[in-house]
Amino acid sequence: MIAFIGMGLLGSNFTKALLKKGEKVNVWNRNPARAKALEEFGAKAFENIADAVKGASRIHITVKDDAAVDEVLAAASAGFEPGVLIIDHTTTTARGAAERTELWASKGYTYFHAPVFMGPANALESTGTMLVSGDQAIISKIEPFLTTMTGKVLNLGTKNNTAAGMKLIGNLFLIAMTAGVADSLMLAKSLGISTDDVAMLFDSWNPAGALPARINKISSKSFDQPSWELLMARKDAHLMMEETNLAGNALAAIPAIAAEMDRWIAKGHGHDDWTVIGKGSVE
Repeated sequence: MIAFIGMGLLGSNFTKALLKKGEKVNVWNRNPARAKALEEFGAKAFENIADAVKGASRIHITVKDDAAVDEVLAAASAGFEPGVLIIDHTTTTARGAAERTELWASKGYTYFHAPVFMGPANALESTGTMLVSGDQAIISKIEPFLTTMTGKVLNLGTKNNTAAGMKLIGNLFLIAMTAGVADSLMLAKSLGISTDDVAMLFDSWNPAGALPARINKISSKSFDQPSWELLMARKDAHLMMEETNLAGNALAAIPAIAAEMDRWIAKGHGHDDWTVIGKGSVE
């Protein structure tokens, strides 16, 4: 039997997918109604978390943050079976993932952090990417059933909190990308260009293809042969803000980036490649 803790959108759909595969699943949620709603799909809901995990061979967790994970584990531990596997899909700090791994090992239990790049639809369809790192013997044991929950399990090595860190890195990029999209659409609005035309531009010209080159440029620390000088990139940032401001609008992300460009220009890097603004991240 499997116990699933946390019946938000992701946890609920993970549970539905497990039930479709014929698994027996106990569920618990801080708001009991959310767990109760899963009973129509075949789950068994519990109001007491320790009762929910009794008899479980493995426990999956999808809650809010480090504090929530620590809280539910402490409350559930009275019902832990010897040898139970605790698989945590929550996005947490890397520090917290490492500390929990060691803490529960000292208590005789296997806690394993396996965050995901999956939305609710992916959880229901068993598609997407799950990240794992740490004890490779444990990964060999859990990978077969994790693979049935997702389209891909990405093994990131032996450090027990690399997966947690990589999840944060990926989410940071998604947040930055969305901020960039929002600023692009705001500039388009200010210029009287439709969102359909913006979508057409990025459908025809995909800037994601430049990502590996950007990473390589920054990591190589070779900024003295520019393809786009920092001074010219800063000039364009000024034009973006000017056009937007003239229309009575404002950009959210570009002003902060422009300020960082100014800092590097003041340090004498104006004629270097504009990616020099990332130099501090690899020094």
